[in-house]
Amino acid sequence: MEKFVNNAPFVLVLVFLLIGFVFLIKGADFFVEGSSSIAKRLKVPSIIIGLTIVAMGTSLPETAVSVTASLVHNNELAVSNVVGSNIFNLMFVIGTCAILTPILVQRATIVRDIPLSLLCALLLLGLGYLAFGDAMGMTLGHLDGIIFLFLFAVYIFTMVRAAMKARAEGEKVELEAVEETEELPVMPYSRSIVCIIGGAAAIAFGGDLTVDAASRIALDLGMSQTLVGLTIVSIGTSLPELVTSVVAARKNEVDMAVGNAVGSNIFNILMVLGIASAISPISLIRENVIDIAVLMAFTVVVWILATTKRKITRAGGITMVAMYLFYSAYIILR
Repeated sequence: MEKFVNNAPFVLVLVFLLIGFVFLIKGADFFVEGSSSIAKRLKVPSIIIGLTIVAMGTSLPETAVSVTASLVHNNELAVSNVVGSNIFNLMFVIGTCAILTPILVQRATIVRDIPLSLLCALLLLGLGYLAFGDAMGMTLGHLDGIIFLFLFAVYIFTMVRAAMKARAEGEKVELEAVEETEELPVMPYSRSIVCIIGGAAAIAFGGDLTVDAASRIALDLGMSQTLVGLTIVSIGTSLPELVTSVVAARKNEVDMAVGNAVGSNIFNILMVLGIASAISPISLIRENVIDIAVLMAFTVVVWILATTKRKITRAGGITMVAMYLFYSAYIILR
């Protein structure tokens, strides 16, 4: 596939990139539907399905791109895709929703999720730049990946236990992923298996095609892999979140927008980079360190805005989108 993409006309490469995004997004949908259907037939509680299968499904496009990039030693794209997606979700997606309608922020998001997201970014910086996990500076090694995945497992276990406790006490579970799970159809086992296998194949193919097309675009336009990952690829893999959030905002149903975006950022760092670096070590460059620091700064900004009256206003949303646009201009010019 790489040889074919490299020899194709540039316009066709752009088409390949769009096709790759479509395979990633639809493959993730099919995978989630098939997995959730089997879980329901096995009587797995919907809370657990929402916190695991559905939640992880939204990070499958980023996982496919970063793992594929890591396997072909395109390390700049592996890290920048995750960091770029996190910044886009945090500033542009939430900011756009807040512009459409003010967002109420749940208390758990303020006291637990945003601080945890900030700690994950700090951990990424520490393990990669300071080499806490492996004695190789500026590298996420196998041990670092294992550390990420262990923390991810602890996070999932804690979330599931808290959700089960809340349901047992008759409290409202404030998780949109759980609510979405209720709408997923229960299919026969045979169809579910086809969806899982087909979805996984589509994700693998889409990830490979996206990485090859992005690399070719960077080469032809004289762009760095980091810039392509922070812009084209990260936005493309985050399109489902953007579309879903905008639709929800137009229906005045965005109470979970901040929590979902922050939760997705935690998944992207712990799960996506955990899997990628556990498979193949990922080297960081100076630009990656700067972008991770920017992600941390943006997280603090959202934390401050969310803490103010537990609401992100339209003015706050405009500020967030403006900051993202300024950041985009900076990474293009640097």
